[in-house]
Amino acid sequence: MQILKIYNTLSGNKEVFEPINQDSVSMYVCGPTVYGEGHLGHARPAITFDILFRYLKTLGYKVRYVRNITDVGHLLNDADDGGDKIGEKAKALQLEPMEVAHYYTKKYHESMSKLNVENPSIEPLASGHIIEQIEMIKKIIDNGFGYEVNGSIYFDVVKYNESNEYGILSRRKIEDMLENTRELDGQSDKKNQVDFALWKKASPEHIMRWPSPWGDGFPGWHLECSAMSCKYLGEEFDIHGGGMDLVFPHHEAEIAQCCAANNNKGAKYWMHNNMITIGGQKMGKSLGNFITLNEFFNGSHEKLDQAYHPMVIRFFLLQAHYRSTIDFSNDALQAAEKGLIRLFNAIKTLNEISPKENSNIDVSSFPNKCDDAMNDDLNTPIVLSHLFDLVKVINSCKEGKHDLSANDIDLLKNLLNKYVTEIFGLQSILKENNSTDINTLMSFVLDLRNQLKENKDWATADKIRDGLNDINIEIKDTKDGSTWDYKK
Repeated sequence: MQILKIYNTLSGNKEVFEPINQDSVSMYVCGPTVYGEGHLGHARPAITFDILFRYLKTLGYKVRYVRNITDVGHLLNDADDGGDKIGEKAKALQLEPMEVAHYYTKKYHESMSKLNVENPSIEPLASGHIIEQIEMIKKIIDNGFGYEVNGSIYFDVVKYNESNEYGILSRRKIEDMLENTRELDGQSDKKNQVDFALWKKASPEHIMRWPSPWGDGFPGWHLECSAMSCKYLGEEFDIHGGGMDLVFPHHEAEIAQCCAANNNKGAKYWMHNNMITIGGQKMGKSLGNFITLNEFFNGSHEKLDQAYHPMVIRFFLLQAHYRSTIDFSNDALQAAEKGLIRLFNAIKTLNEISPKENSNIDVSSFPNKCDDAMNDDLNTPIVLSHLFDLVKVINSCKEGKHDLSANDIDLLKNLLNKYVTEIFGLQSILKENNSTDINTLMSFVLDLRNQLKENKDWATADKIRDGLNDINIEIKDTKDGSTWDYKK
């Protein structure tokens, strides 16, 4: 099996991936809080860890992939007080909270399907695991790291830090956190401002509530992932993933909860994708600068010049390393669209190339180059650069500059299928030119243009080519004659 290295946020280094169980991988990724339409910021972790999921399976691992749906407990501004995001949306729409959660979960799934994101092995709901969360709270209290005040349970961060390291993931020091937090004003139940809620007492107007040993309430946002990852993957598992914005406080709290309850950090490897920016600013609901995925697909947002195919969005995200920021712009998406079309045109061309007895160009290094880049912390942009070097080779063969043997053609077909289809999950957006009428018409146009060129009427010939280009039909002139195809 190939040696895969991944960046572990916990250590701050790239590490050789060694699963707890030799032939299987357990992976948990934080899914969406379903109170609104999915946006590009939701697409990035979904696609990042979809790529990892696909790649691990390609390497021969059996993968159990758990991605949760947060349908309770995520309060406004990621705080310990205030309204529940879903509950508040339900009040505004005069709907039941679960009605809101179900609707936006369905919308999220529809968007993921369009983006060709594979379904996880298990997709648990936070609201369906209240019992598990209560049991974990009991363990934390029994071990001395939780306390009750007026029906709410808080995690004692200061007490925990006496025997553990709170801030181990985010590289934060508790001394600095305590210095930088405001003094308690007497209105809070917490011992320290850095403490966070494990269970919150429900106010009379709070819609989403469940019975517990401490009275009616609801679980804290951080708790759900600790409880559900333990239930489905065990107290120790391989990979925990999510957006970089979750490192603190969400994932830091998860580690603390797992250590307090089970005396381990939960996941062995913690992986985080970076943000999507728009004009250099993080894209997200809380900032009000997000564009929903459906708006990308139909082009209805004022910041969009056109509609973008879901595969263009997927390809756009693959062009940057998952740990790098990527800035949205129409120019960048349109460039991605052209690149994707170029890639699939080359795949189509490869299927049309007649094999020669021998190759006069060496393509044997391409599989290893792609594998080496992928094994270096999923470096998708480097893999793509190798694939586009391959595109140049394919196009040069079409133009008669190079020859490929049948074995080398098969090698390249297998490589492109492996990376473009199986690992990257890309699908062709090329239009099929199988209409008899359009083929007949284009044959006439190409014959007419060839006559113009023979008569040295270059200006008219170029005018025909440019006019067709404007309606997304591309003419290519080769030594063997002219061909045509749709640009997209």
